[in-house]
Amino acid sequence: MIKQVIIDSGIPFLEGVFPPEIEVLYLSPEQITSEAVRCADALFIRTRTQINKELLHGSNVRFVATATIGFDHIDQDFCREAGIYWVSCPGCNAQAVCDYVEEAIASSPHHLIASSPLTIGIVGYGHVGKLVAQMAERKGYKVLLSDPPLGIGMSLNELVPLCDVLTFHTPLTREGEYPTYHLCDANILRLCKPGTLIINAARGGVIDEQALLPCLITSSPHRLIASIDCWENEPLLNQALLEKVDLASFHIAGYSIQGKMNASEMCLRAFCEFFSLPILSINKKVVPLQGDSEPGWLKRISDQLKAAPEHFEQLRKQYKLR
Repeated sequence: MIKQVIIDSGIPFLEGVFPPEIEVLYLSPEQITSEAVRCADALFIRTRTQINKELLHGSNVRFVATATIGFDHIDQDFCREAGIYWVSCPGCNAQAVCDYVEEAIASSPHHLIASSPLTIGIVGYGHVGKLVAQMAERKGYKVLLSDPPLGIGMSLNELVPLCDVLTFHTPLTREGEYPTYHLCDANILRLCKPGTLIINAARGGVIDEQALLPCLITSSPHRLIASIDCWENEPLLNQALLEKVDLASFHIAGYSIQGKMNASEMCLRAFCEFFSLPILSINKKVVPLQGDSEPGWLKRISDQLKAAPEHFEQLRKQYKLR
C-alpha cells in the first residue's frame, strides 16, 4: 500500500489528482532531503534532485519519476541494487527544444542567416534531433546528421567542417563505446569553420567550456558563435564564458506548457502502472502562467541572465513557460 508521495514543487499539473488516502507533499528541490524522503514511497523530481545512496538509503522509496528527458542525475547502479524503479520522460519536451534551436538560429548574426543554403549539423538523432531535422528541412537548410550509436550519418570529425550551425542533442554519458562528456572538445572546435554557431540545448558537459571560451574571442580569426542553455556546474556559471557567448539562457530550452504537460502525464502514468492503481489524469485546470514566445524572446532572456548571473536558479524558477 502506498502512503506518501513527494513531488518537486516545480512540476505542474499534479495538484489534486491523487486519491485522498495518499499523502502528497510538494517540496522545493532544496527541501527534498534524506530526512524528508524517509517515509515516502514515491518521488516525482527534476534534474536538481540527485537520486543516490546519500538521499535514499534507509528510505521507503520504491519509485522515482523524473519529469525530464535527461537522467544523469540518477545513480542507476544504486537504484538497481536498492530495488528502486525509476523512469524518465524521453521526448516530453522535444518540440520546445526544437523551438529553442529555431530561435537561436533566427537570433544569430545576420551573416549566418544570409548563408545559402544554411548547413545544420545535428549531433544526436533522437526525439529532439528528428524534430530539429524536420524544422531545418522546412526552412530549406541542408541537414547533416551524426549519431554513431544509432549508425546514422557521418562521424563528428567529418560533419563539423561542413556546418554553419552545430547543435547537440545527446544525453550526457561518461562510459561506454560512445561517451558524450566533452564530446565537443578542442579538437572538434578546431575543425569548425569560422563563424559556426554552436548550440548546446542538451546537457551541460557535452561541450568542453574551457575549450570553447578562446574560440569566442572577438579578435580571433577563428571566432565561433555560441548559444548555450545547458552549462557545466549549474548554477555556478563560468563567468568568462557567459560574457562571450552570443546567447545565454538558464536551462529552459525545454520549458513549455506542452512539454511540462507531457512530462507530468508520463510520470503519472508510470506511477499508476507501478503501483497497480487506476490510471489517473493530470489536472489541466491549474495552468502555469504563460510567458514570452514572441520573436526575440531568447535574446531578452539572454540579456536577463547576463545582467544577473548570480540569480540563475531564481530566474529558472520564475520563468513563465512558453
